[in-house]
Formats: sequence, C-alpha cells, structure tokens
Amino acid sequence: MIQVAQILFILSVLVILHEFGHYITAKMFKVRVEKFYLFMDAGFSLVKKKIGETEWGIGWLPLGGYVKLSGMIDESMDTEQMNAPAEPWEFRSKPAWQRLIIMLGGIIVNVILAWLIFTIMYATVGQKFIATEKIQENGLAFGEVGQKAGFRNGDKILSVDGKHQPSFNRLTLDVLLGDKVEVERNGQKVDVILTDEMKGEIISKEGKEFVGPRFLGSVVDSVVPKSQAEIAGLKKGDKIKAVNGTFFNYYDEYKENISKHKNDSISLSILRGTEVLTLKAKVDKEGKLGFFNKPLDKSDYEVNNQLSFGQAVPAAVKESWALLVYNVKQFKLILRPKTEAYKHVQSPIGIARRLPDTWDWEFIWNFTALFSIGLAFMNLLPIPGLDGGHALFTIVEMITGKKLSDKAAGYVQTAGMIILLTLMALTFGKDIYQLVVDKLL
Repeated sequence: MIQVAQILFILSVLVILHEFGHYITAKMFKVRVEKFYLFMDAGFSLVKKKIGETEWGIGWLPLGGYVKLSGMIDESMDTEQMNAPAEPWEFRSKPAWQRLIIMLGGIIVNVILAWLIFTIMYATVGQKFIATEKIQENGLAFGEVGQKAGFRNGDKILSVDGKHQPSFNRLTLDVLLGDKVEVERNGQKVDVILTDEMKGEIISKEGKEFVGPRFLGSVVDSVVPKSQAEIAGLKKGDKIKAVNGTFFNYYDEYKENISKHKNDSISLSILRGTEVLTLKAKVDKEGKLGFFNKPLDKSDYEVNNQLSFGQAVPAAVKESWALLVYNVKQFKLILRPKTEAYKHVQSPIGIARRLPDTWDWEFIWNFTALFSIGLAFMNLLPIPGLDGGHALFTIVEMITGKKLSDKAAGYVQTAGMIILLTLMALTFGKDIYQLVVDKLL
C-alpha cells in the first residue's frame, strides 16, 4: 500500500503542475479554461466543482490529467464547438506563437519543477552519489551475461564512448546506452564493444545488476530456510575462506568455484569469530548453497557534496539537462529492435513495484524530479495527442502560414489517442500480467 500511495502522490504532483503550466499560460493569453482535471474522468468523476468558468475535478482513472481549453480539439474529443464561429476567448482564435507557448507550458513547468527540487535537495541534504572510483577500488564483478559480453571480473571501467563517469549510479546506465567501453584489465587498457543483441541480453536477463562492486571475501548475511547452507550449519557472520582447500580473495571467485560443483558435496573452511571451522555442504543444481552475501553498504562508497544555494542552482540545471539527455538516449535504445528494450517499458504499476516499501521523503522528491524530466521528454515527442504533436503542427503553421483544418485536426487527434491508448494498454497489460504471475509463484 505504501508503494501505491507513493506513486499516486508522485503522479498527482506531476500531473497537477504539468496541467497548471497549460492553465496559467492559457489564462495569460485570456483563453477560457473549461475543465482542469487530475486523472481522467471517462464517464464520471470522483469529485468536481465549478469555480467561475472552470470545472475543477478528480477523475477515477489515474492516467494523467488534462485541461480543456475552449476552441481546441483535445483529449475530450469534443468537436461540436468547432462548428461555431471562433470567439475571442477561444484557443483557436489566438496567434500561433501564443498557442505554441500554451502547448509547451506543461513541459516548461515540468523542467522548472525538476530544477527546483534538485536545487532544494542539493542545498539541504547535499548532492549524493556512489563514487565510481571508490566502488571499483578492487575492480568490478560481472554477471554471466556481462562476462559473455566481454567484461571480466576485476575490470575497472575507465570511460564509456570516451567519457569518464564519476557517478556509479549513472555508469551502469552509460554502459547500456553506450557502444565502446574502455576498461583497465591487469594494468592494460582494453576496449569492450557492445552489440545491440548483447545489450538486449543484458537488459532482459540482468539489467543494471549485470555489474557491481567486487566484494572482498564471502560473508554470510542471511541463510535461506531449509537450504543446503542451513543444513550445513552456516550462520550469519560466517566468513567463507576456502572451498575444497582452495582459498580465494573475492566473492565472485567463491561463486565461480562452487558453480563447478553442482549437485556435489564440498568442504568449506569457515572463520566464525576467531574460530576456524570445516563444514560439509552440498551444492544445489543451480550451483548455490542458499545464503545471501553481505550486501553493499552505500555509506562506504557514497559521496555527499554539500553545496551552498549559489552552487546548487547551476548543479541542478546541469542535472536536469543530463536527465533529459538520458531520456533521449533511452528512447533511441527502445527504437533499436535488436535490443528488445521496448519490452521493458513500464506503466505506473511497474514503476510502483520498484519503489521502496517505506516512506522516504528524500527518495520521493528525487524520484519526482527524475520522473518530471521523463514526463517533459515524453510530452515533447511529436506524437498526435501529446503536447509535442500539437506544438509540431503549430510550428509548421508558423513556418508555412497554413493552418491544419479542424476536420484534419480531429482525425490526427483521434489517430494519436488510438496510438497512446494502445501503448498504455500494452504496458499496463504486461505489468498487470507480471504482477499476477509473481503473486502466483
């Protein structure tokens, strides 16, 4: 329930402020706003009240929201008013440049919101990130797919497409969005070239988890009940030093060692406190014993740059721009069929499942800023039905001097809504199916 509450709060903030961007710019140019809705009121609304010329309400379907402007064909698909002569207060009677500003009003507010949130966060709690240099002091550990792509345990990533990334939070994303990764391996520089097919395999099987810090040793954090680890007598805090007499320095070396003994018995050398023990254990068919290694302690690798307000303002602008660039790169990745990244596009249901199950204001505001830039980018896309689609036709009108007819605009808007609703149905359907499957398993 907390995850649901978080996504509803985030969506509400973003939708209200996005639509307010359209509302305030419309009022600036004296365009009548007939409706202002949070969420869609298809068929009926949960709450509504008319104040002045505007009906304010909350719809029952949490798929965004809208403002209905007089004299404009929008999500409501109301075309009757277009048959009457244009009135001075209608959207269609305003100059093209004013209509363009109104269309971009929501996007502008989304960008400003992200900038404000980052500014406040940086000036109060600081600019936090996992430092690349710190986390790969011992090199990095890669999953099976990562190693198949050409990486090796112990590699240190120096750059992606020629650019160094100081934030490890972004480095993993850079790798998936880049083409050439330069690594340091045994004191030498080596290039790893990622194909679209390999990116697709990483995304589908391991995602960002394909790479992580290279842990020194193997320390038991928790034991899976009724597992081979529990049967063998492993306990939290145990340090596994050797397998069948073979000592190792890193956790990935331990995993590689026991994976060679699937469905076989092994001897473990354990350090429990100051006592050295030898335990007999059986490796399961997946090459595991059934325990979780001590997880990453972010405090060991986290950097917190304390910024003044004057420093926070340009840093927030830089971060907002960087996120917009990431959205462009991710969209290009989605459009490359061989990566199959389109299969992993998520609806609010899928996003909510990734949110923490505890209420954390710092996380929520940072996620809201990130999501706000994502919403701004999505609405910039020149797709009929989105702000970018309306803006594109308006820009064409400003260049050519020819306006799209109301009839043609209606067809375009209908086509756009069909495309958007189809995409929504696919993403929601996929996430709902996955939710049901996960509950049944």
